[in-house]
Amino acid sequence: MFNTLASNLVGGHIRGTGGIPAPFPPGGLSVRPCWMLSAAAVAVSLSAVSPLHAQTRLNPVIDLIAKKQPVFGLYGPANRRARPGQPAPSPDSIKSPAQLATEALGYKKNDYIFDGSMEGDFDAALPQFAAFSKGMVDQGSLQKGKSPRFTHPIYVKTHDISPDPALAAKRIGQQLNLGVTGVVFVDVDSAEELEQGLAAMRFKSNGGTRSDDVGEAPAMWGMTAAEYKAKADLWPLNPKGELYNFTIVESKVGLAKIREIAAVKGVGVLFPGAGTLRGVFSTTDAAGKRTFDEKAWEAAIQSVLSACKEFNVPCGYPAGAADIEMRMKQGFSVFVIGWGEPGFKAVEIGRGVSGR
Repeated sequence: MFNTLASNLVGGHIRGTGGIPAPFPPGGLSVRPCWMLSAAAVAVSLSAVSPLHAQTRLNPVIDLIAKKQPVFGLYGPANRRARPGQPAPSPDSIKSPAQLATEALGYKKNDYIFDGSMEGDFDAALPQFAAFSKGMVDQGSLQKGKSPRFTHPIYVKTHDISPDPALAAKRIGQQLNLGVTGVVFVDVDSAEELEQGLAAMRFKSNGGTRSDDVGEAPAMWGMTAAEYKAKADLWPLNPKGELYNFTIVESKVGLAKIREIAAVKGVGVLFPGAGTLRGVFSTTDAAGKRTFDEKAWEAAIQSVLSACKEFNVPCGYPAGAADIEMRMKQGFSVFVIGWGEPGFKAVEIGRGVSGR
């Protein structure tokens, strides 16, 4: 999971979290005839005039992935949690889900909103998330028209699949029924576990295990139930699908099978769970002194990146302002970042490096 690292990135504000090669051409500028430069200038000018011309998907993250462009996501804003020994937040400082949705929509340079609230107490978090998701749509996150499009598509963590695949599938269906565009699998240890999760995101008519119950999802997507069922399938398995998957590997067991996991058809983005792996590669001696093996930790991260490149899978990372440029140059291309000013700075650095 990204929790430990994300907490470090944002000073504890939130609970927190191959790749396609870095989208930067190697080498320097080459000399071109004047007419070629003029044609290129016209193309750039037209692109600047109509930046959404080629963007026709409901889920804009898929557009960016298809064009091999970097993707920058932010954890959704959250109410501050009291830490041990600290007083609880005052009641008047607690924002409602609708107010948090307003805050989330106020920042417009990110490509998606990431929610990790349901990785813990699922039943308690689900109603709060449902209210947040509805608040997002009510306040304009869905641009309507001939080609409806989310400005802030939502990607949600779900529980570890392997302990109870049937329960995990049920929960994934509940999350999809709230109109999310992506589901994030945590602590994936095998190809079989990933395949079970992907099947839970697909209706039975498409070879999956998802129930035909669609809940509020069609209304959230601004379409009929029939239209929703036609679009709510996994990309890239279905070229017309609008659902996408993130998969996190964060254990030595998963790392040992990383090539098998990366080879699964339908996996979207593969992440090393850098925060959790920091703990995996730390030891505590008899005196209670904790030692972090940074070299082994980094080698684990690079092993995920290597598998992503081998199997042409986008690779993700929970970055911050201090390391996003380095990770982009290494080949990571999808990022989840903490909410708040430090996170906004990271997004702006990433967009600047990539020319977005």
